Amino acid sequence: MSKLPGASKRDHGVGRLMETLKSYLPAEQLVQIIAAYEFGAIAHKGQTRKTGEAYITHPVAVAQELANMHLDSQAITAAILHDVVEDTSATLEDITENFGNEVALLVDGVSKLDQIQFHSRAEAQAESFRKMMLAMIEDIRVILVKLADRLHNMQTLGAMPRDKVKRIARETLDIYAPIANRLGINRLKVQLEDLGFKHLHPFRYRVLENTLKKSKGSQRQIVKRISEEFVNAMAREDITGEVIGRQKHLYSIYKKMAEKKRLLSDIVDVYGFRIVVDDVNTCYQTLGLVHGLYKPMPGRFKDYIAIPRINGYQSLHTTLFGPKGLPLEVQIRTRQMDRVAEAGVASHWLYKADKKTDATPQRRAREWLANLAELQQTGTSEEFLESVKVDLFPDKIYVFTPKGDIMPLPKGATTVDFAYAVHTDIGNRCIAAKINRGLVPLRTELQNSQTVQIITARGAKPNPNWLTFVRTAKARTAIRHHMKNLLSTESADLGKRLLDRTLKDLGSSLRKVGKVRMKAALEELGLKDNAELFEQVGLGQRLAPLTARFLAGINEDGESEANTASLVIAGTEGMVVSYAKCCYPIPGDDVMGYLTAGRGVVIHRNCCGNLSNFRKHPEKWISVTWEKDIDREFSCQIQTDTLNKPGVLAEVAATIADCSSNIEQVEVLGRHEDCSMLSFLLQVTDRIHLAKIMRNVRSMSNVIRVSRDCA
Repeated sequence: MSKLPGASKRDHGVGRLMETLKSYLPAEQLVQIIAAYEFGAIAHKGQTRKTGEAYITHPVAVAQELANMHLDSQAITAAILHDVVEDTSATLEDITENFGNEVALLVDGVSKLDQIQFHSRAEAQAESFRKMMLAMIEDIRVILVKLADRLHNMQTLGAMPRDKVKRIARETLDIYAPIANRLGINRLKVQLEDLGFKHLHPFRYRVLENTLKKSKGSQRQIVKRISEEFVNAMAREDITGEVIGRQKHLYSIYKKMAEKKRLLSDIVDVYGFRIVVDDVNTCYQTLGLVHGLYKPMPGRFKDYIAIPRINGYQSLHTTLFGPKGLPLEVQIRTRQMDRVAEAGVASHWLYKADKKTDATPQRRAREWLANLAELQQTGTSEEFLESVKVDLFPDKIYVFTPKGDIMPLPKGATTVDFAYAVHTDIGNRCIAAKINRGLVPLRTELQNSQTVQIITARGAKPNPNWLTFVRTAKARTAIRHHMKNLLSTESADLGKRLLDRTLKDLGSSLRKVGKVRMKAALEELGLKDNAELFEQVGLGQRLAPLTARFLAGINEDGESEANTASLVIAGTEGMVVSYAKCCYPIPGDDVMGYLTAGRGVVIHRNCCGNLSNFRKHPEKWISVTWEKDIDREFSCQIQTDTLNKPGVLAEVAATIADCSSNIEQVEVLGRHEDCSMLSFLLQVTDRIHLAKIMRNVRSMSNVIRVSRDCA
């Protein structure tokens, strides 16, 4: 080690790092890592951390954390160099030239995006996170370097200003600890959570730590005695294994106290025992053994061996009534499961280069990353960050497909979430669902061990209302993506119809405008194609009359022609034609359309009081007519004055139902001594259907008056 800069006096921790690396890496790979240290030491020369130490101690400490996980030489090299691009004059090209493209890609994935100007700090953080996650999709070592980097930063966070300490601690608990958990790296997760808790709530941390320290002596005796009982019982049954007595880490105790609003003395599993045995059969044999020693608590047994957690974690969990009723949590697992529980996705890292291992954590991590790749294709960075956050807190339930496959979902997930978890196309086309062979509403929340079947139909589309109850990021992203595409298609179609109609009023048409004039107009407006122009007109971002004049080459002050043609509405236009909720127009009403920016055309009745607000913008009025024989229902509002007698509301509702109408909403508008004013929101097909309902209601003996008012 004497060849290293400064090794004689202070080697910045590189000596310990090399000793760790020598235990599992060949000598020729250590040469590159030494070269990386020398490169980093020169690049960071003169820089110090807030703690006063030389800056190079930080990347070396990050590399040490990865070496403890036995990561490969490229990841160790990238860890040593992960800050040189961001904090020194060295460039990615320098790293590529000296250490290869693979190391450079890892460094770039970890680097923040400080060079780009963002509108807000939240946007900068979200975009930085998005870049890191996308790099992680390409190479999971990016996130391992980032997690180790965050761990060392948390260990030295005390030197930072208080406001920055709180922000970084919150970010660690919200993002980085859950990612470590999602990848099954328990050792990192526990350290990140405890450090985050310590810096975010220092007083609570100290109180909890001191309380546990006071009882540590007696606890140690209890743990030792119970461990010996387990060891002796296993020896009698010729079971070879290891019993590890432990205490829950502080953040998990605090979280349970906060969530369950319990005192420390009431938290069940402060004491914990881990029993590590040779194989799966012995796990179940040992479970029977501990249940024979102490009685198990009802409802506290979990079999994560048969049904692993989402991050690949496997173990048997049981809680026992210990001495004097003291609750004990016992975990029983194999050595392989124990290694996975601590290192997760990194547990088989050395074998990755040779073959694509199908070990559970790796496979599940790849599935999650594939899901991330799908999520990131739509929406803003902030939306992506929020979507990933949803997936990072896996309070899971497990349900079954009709074929018996297990599907893990977040707690509170609905049948629609299940449909999208199976496949995006299944979600988009789902129309109904069955739980345990019985039909249920799509918004039904799923419970553990239910069997769920999704019924689909060709041509079915996602309902925007699903966004109000779905829980998974995949479902939310897929629905939003479909809605954006649908809105774009519908608005382009509407815009084309509006533009063509307005051009005909001017004695022209889209065909007469021609490709040459259209191309020149698009260039002048800064648009890429016809579809973008039609979409903007359909959404009201450009006004059809002005755009038509521009395309036809008519000056702004040219005389306008009267609107002779009408936009025909069929009631099925969807998102870009909507019906005003102030006057509830229905087929047969005299109506007009008003073009609104971003919403398309809103249909109002001609007698609607709100139309007076639109008089100042005649260019946004659109003449509309109803298509004949519209086959759908519309919302409509009526008011009734009834006598104050018991059961009158039920009588009116029954009469409306007898007329084949569904009541969406009932409201009491006013009540006097002898009469009440009721408002009904109904589903009707047209004015004839409404007239029939009003006639039947008016003929009731307890009804004084029925009316349908304009707003």
